[in-house]
Amino acid sequence: MAATGDAIVSPYTYADPGAMDALFAQLRRDDPVHRVEHPDYRPFWAVTKFADIQEVERQPDAFLNAPRTFLRTLAYEERARAATGGNPALLRSLVFMDAPDHAQYRKLTQAWFMPGRIKALEADIRQLAAEVIDDMADRGGVCDFAADVVPYFPVRVIMRILGVPRSDEPLILQLTQEIFGSDDPDVQAARTMTASLADTVKVFSDYFRDLTAERRRNPADDLATLFAQAEIDGRPMADHESVSYYILVATAGHDTTSSTTAGGLLALIENPDVQARLRVDPSLLPGAVDEMVRWVSPVRHFFRTATRDCHLRGKAIRAGDSLMMCYPSANRDEEIFDDPFAFRVDRPANRHIAFGYGPHLCLGMHMARMEIRIFYEELLRRVASVELAGDAAWLASTNVGGLKRLPIRFTLA
Repeated sequence: MAATGDAIVSPYTYADPGAMDALFAQLRRDDPVHRVEHPDYRPFWAVTKFADIQEVERQPDAFLNAPRTFLRTLAYEERARAATGGNPALLRSLVFMDAPDHAQYRKLTQAWFMPGRIKALEADIRQLAAEVIDDMADRGGVCDFAADVVPYFPVRVIMRILGVPRSDEPLILQLTQEIFGSDDPDVQAARTMTASLADTVKVFSDYFRDLTAERRRNPADDLATLFAQAEIDGRPMADHESVSYYILVATAGHDTTSSTTAGGLLALIENPDVQARLRVDPSLLPGAVDEMVRWVSPVRHFFRTATRDCHLRGKAIRAGDSLMMCYPSANRDEEIFDDPFAFRVDRPANRHIAFGYGPHLCLGMHMARMEIRIFYEELLRRVASVELAGDAAWLASTNVGGLKRLPIRFTLA
């Protein structure tokens, strides 16, 4: 089944939601734990069922994040090892860590992202949403929602939390988009600051090292100060881990929220009855946000590495084997979701796995939910109607995916 493996590793599969859904539906039905052997990649198992992904995620000792966290070509891994002195990954943030480091580093920021802490940011976040919608309103009723509107909201929220000055918004925005959208030819063509992912990481690293030094001199109430003062085992956090943490917060907090917000609007345009219900009954918005997250499933995968021999759905997994957790597939699993290919904001128990599961559950999920809810509260209040003004287009990306173009026509309330 070489063609199936080709489709799983191709970024263009994820740029076509229909093709992606068809591929994973076939795998869930016929071969839910599928062996992929491809000349450009180390072999791995594609895990496509909700229950199987949960089984893997709830056993962090048996299935490790390191040393393989994302789908990378053999050539990429070789370049990374040369740049890092042997590590196939350029960064070392939470998503690359296992016990005991993972718990120690996660604890540093966990309180920042709990509901009680982020509740204090709600007024600021609402103001940022209003600013972005003001800019949208000034565009005369036509815009590319995915490119002109959505990216600016989460990046400003993240900059507020990190303590990055607004003047650096263009830099942070471009770098966050290049980190996860690097497979897409449009992203490659638009690169103006860096020539490769490694170069992007270096620019980020230099920027955040300077910010850390500044916060050590002048502390403030932000994550930059926390990172500047953080200690692990009684010693200041190492530069590489500190920069990796910055990049995790900046990129994961931006691209996933931006992708979900844009994909959510496309779903509302394609389901006008649902959009009408939300306008009449905003109390449905929290459920709508979770359905948007399930619907888009912006994180396409993470990898785990088996530490011992085991069986998964009858397949013999050997110690050292890699497993690709296919989250968009799990979030369309017919055994878990009633009518999984329908966009329903009133699902009574939306058990999606888009935020992950187990000890690696997304640290920023409460923040993401609040951001998207606030944005749509403001958008639906101020925009009376919205429709497509052209063809939507999705990123070609195997890592984090979403809309790169969403041309719309709208009228203000």
